[in-house]
This record gives sequence, structure tokens and C-alpha cells, in this order.
Amino acid sequence: MKKILSIISIILVVLILDILSKGVLLYLITGGVPLMGAAWDLVPHPYLMTPVTGFFNIVFTWNFGTAFSLFNGLGEYAPIALIIMTGFIIGVILYYLFARAKRYEIVPLALIAGGAIGNLLDRVRFGAVVDFLDFHLGGYHWPAFNVADVCIVVGVGLYILNWYIARRKCLENCNKGCK
Repeated sequence: MKKILSIISIILVVLILDILSKGVLLYLITGGVPLMGAAWDLVPHPYLMTPVTGFFNIVFTWNFGTAFSLFNGLGEYAPIALIIMTGFIIGVILYYLFARAKRYEIVPLALIAGGAIGNLLDRVRFGAVVDFLDFHLGGYHWPAFNVADVCIVVGVGLYILNWYIARRKCLENCNKGCK
């Protein structure tokens, strides 16, 4: 029961942070928080920028693709294909989390699932994902991203780190090796 509550809590915190951050941005731009609609109809300006520091801006952009705007040019069926693909991946992660995840996998996978669900909600609601965090060095900009993306990247990093630590401990504690 504790495992289930931990998973649900982490996913909910990620979703709340993601939805609130995107909602505040949409409110500041549109004067309201649209619940649904085509991305291009909701915000007429595809890209707005507010400098925060010499290396960080708040921007507004729609990401019609996946991470780093990959698959942005898939055409008119891209939103449906990405929704189906993302839903399938989330389902696999959630099944594994609730049915088989080891203790060290819970936080990373819940972060990944929460972030993926946050972006999926945008894709279902708007046909695209709201991205607004822009880090840059001079004229070189990292692709804009959002809170859900941060959680996914941190989750993947933690998963790899935790897997490596668990594997090392296992190899140190057994003579025959580990599977």
C-alpha cells in the first residue's frame, strides 16, 4: 500500500507542478486558461520571449513533435500517432511501476510517468505541448522545454544512476554475478 501511495503522490506532484506552470503562462498570454482547443487558435503569437537572466528566458512555443521537437514534421496525423504512442508507453511504465518495480525504480519511473502524462494531457487538449523554459549561451539556444520534460529527464537520469548503484552492490555482494 505504501508503494502505491508513493507512486500516486509523485505522479500527482509532477502533474500539479506541470499543469500550474503551463496554466500560469497561458493565463498571462491569453487572459484565461483555455481547457481545450487547437494550439494555433489559442495563442496567435507562436513565440514570445521575456528575458530573465543572461542565459535564461521565458518563452512561449507550441511543440508539435516530441522531445527536442523531434518528429515535428510528421504531418496532419502526427498528433494522433503521438497520443497513441505516448499512451502506450505510459501504460507500460505504469504497469511495471505497480506490478514489478523494485524499490530503487519507484521515484525515477514515477517522475517519468508523471511528466509523460503531463505532456500527454497537453497533446490531447491542444494538439501540441506548451514549452516555455529557454536556456541559451549567446546565440545558441537549447530547445525550449517545460516542467514535465524536466521530470522526465531527471527520472531517466535517476533511473540510470540507481540501476548502476544497485548493479555494483549486487556484483560486490555475490561471487557468481548477478542477472
